[in-house]
Order: sequence, then structure tokens, then C-alpha cells
Amino acid sequence: MKGGTNVDLRKRIVRLIYVIVGAAIGFYYLPLVWDIMGWHLNNALLVFIDLFIGAIIFWLLSLLLAGPTIQLITRIEKELTKQGPVYLFFGTLLTAIGLALAILVSIPLWRTSIPVINNILPILLMVVFSYFGYRIGTTRLDEWKNLLASRRGRRNDDNEVITEQDANYHHYKILDTNILIDGRIYDLVKTGFLEGTLLVPNFVLYELQYIADSGESIKRVRGRRGLDILNKLREEKIVPIEMYDGDFEDIPEVDSKLIALAKKVHGVIVTNDYNLNKVIQFQNVQVLNINNLAKSLRPRVIPGEKLSVIVVKNGTERQQGVAYLDDGTMVVVEDGRFFMNKRIEVEVTSALQTDAGRMIFARPLHSQKGIDGHSDDSQSTKKK
Repeated sequence: MKGGTNVDLRKRIVRLIYVIVGAAIGFYYLPLVWDIMGWHLNNALLVFIDLFIGAIIFWLLSLLLAGPTIQLITRIEKELTKQGPVYLFFGTLLTAIGLALAILVSIPLWRTSIPVINNILPILLMVVFSYFGYRIGTTRLDEWKNLLASRRGRRNDDNEVITEQDANYHHYKILDTNILIDGRIYDLVKTGFLEGTLLVPNFVLYELQYIADSGESIKRVRGRRGLDILNKLREEKIVPIEMYDGDFEDIPEVDSKLIALAKKVHGVIVTNDYNLNKVIQFQNVQVLNINNLAKSLRPRVIPGEKLSVIVVKNGTERQQGVAYLDDGTMVVVEDGRFFMNKRIEVEVTSALQTDAGRMIFARPLHSQKGIDGHSDDSQSTKKK
């Protein structure tokens, strides 16, 4: 009921606006029509007649156009609510500037005595200038930001975030969808090793929202976790974080949009996607892969080093067992299947580094299998 009431109220307001506009048009332009038709009437009653005729005509139009007008207004509202404050600020500012320029240009036109030029043309100029002002303000957000940033950099203000740096410095660290879902970016940021400003594009946020609204429970949980991580980063303000309001409408894939954005703002993409990492490197864009960082921070092991592990499953080869270190590194244990679900001491024999991670090969420190087997044989001999 409440939604229906709002729609009816909107229709009434739209129809009222149509009537007011029609009355104004009738007041200004119907006398010109009478003059063209040769009806030179100066009766004061004609003013009300002009108002009435214009209002009636536009009221009839409102009966047909009120619905489409409300739909158009609703669509515009939805599009504007998706945009960030920077988008709205520059769009409004440049629209106002365009309108002001149109008014300045229209001043000499209003002083002319030509009906169309002094009435209709100024309105058209206002519409055109306002539209172009809005487009310039909303499609050149990066240029406006860079302009403001360069002016701040020249002042040498220590409090400013963006300052002039060497060519190897990348101010923006662009986060992709996977890195937010992963969640480790939050812990990495808390350590203070990641400098600059985190940049989250709107198209990444939309993808997170889409995943969070998925019908599959696993995807829904992953999407909501990504949104929670993003909210924690924004609320705790450990490092500066910004939203990128623009979009690359001619590029359908999110990964390709990330690459285009990185080239545009001279930024670095932060991800944990192995395939995206390869594509980014091929595109000559710098990337920070959090998985590579995790691999590089894993403790090094050398042959002969002792480890304490729990064998959790069988290996691919005969009698092998598989265990894992605390950081997830796989340990392949010789004769490990004889110690299933047991903690044993092993000695590292070799290590293999692959794209998927590091794999350690080890063997038990003591031949517990042989000892157990020998004891079993001795017990069976005694029984005999």
C-alpha cells in the first residue's frame, strides 16, 4: 500500500509540473500564435485564456507521459545512487558551470526582438551546455583528480597523500574481487607493509554484491566475506582507501577493466589469482600476488633438517604418506602410510619448488615400522 501511495503521489506531482509548464508556455507563446494568425487581441481576459489553454494541453499530455516520466526519473535515481560522492560532486559542479555559461551567452539573445531567438534558443543553449558540463565532469574524473593531486604536490605539504615520487613508485594499489574474498589483504594491511592508497573500483564492488546475492550458499558466503573485509578496511582506516567511480563500458570483463584501470592511474593490481597474474604480466602491468608473498615468507628447509608432522593421508606412490606443515606446505613421507594419523619425527631429504608451492620430501627418523614388525615376529615366536 505504501509503495502504491508513493507512485500515486509522484504521478500527481509530475502532472502538476506538466500543468505549470503548459501554463507558462501558453502565457509566453500563445500570444505569438495569435499575432501570426492575425488576431490582434489585447483583452486582459486573454491572458487567463492563454494560461488555461496551455495548462489543458499539457494536462492531457501528462495523462500519457506521466508514467514514462516517472520511470525515467526512477532510472536516473538508481544510476545516481550507484555513483560515489566524487562523481556527483564533479557532475553537479560542471553542470552548474555549463548552465552559467549558457546564461551568459543568452543575455544578448534575450535583448533581440526576434521571437524564436530570444525565447527558444536560450532554453536550448541551457540544456546543451548543462549536458556537456555534466558529461565533462563525470567522464573525466581521473583527469580532475590528477589535476588536483598535482597542484597539491607542488605545495610540498607533508599532510597530502599524493606527492611527487620517482617512476618506480605506484601510489594506487588496486584490489580485485578475489583478494577481498580471500581476506588476507586485511592482515597484510595491518602489518604496514603495503604503502600508498588502496583503490577499489565500483565494478569490483558490483561483482562482490552479485556474488553475495548468489543462490549458491558457498558463493554467497564468499561474497559477504569480501564485503565485510572491505568494510573493515574502510572503518579502521589503517591505510587510505578510495573508491573508483568510473567504468570502462566498452570492456565487458572485470579482469580486463582492472588492467585498463591500472594503466590509466599508473597503479599496481593486488590479487591472488594465478591466471590473472599471468595475464597482467603479459600486459606489462605491475602486480602484487599475495600468494607469491606467502610462499616467499615460508620457512626454508634444508636436507637433514628435522620436522615433526602428522601423516594425514596416503601418497600417490606406494607406501608414501602425506603431511602438511602449519603454513600449508606439503610433506611427502617415505613409508608414511604405516604412520597414518600419527605424529612422527621426519628428516628432510629434498625440497621441490613448483608454481603451486613448495613440496618437501622426508623419511622417518627411526624405522618404527621395522621395530614394530620385529616385535610382532618375536611375540609370535614365543607363542609357538
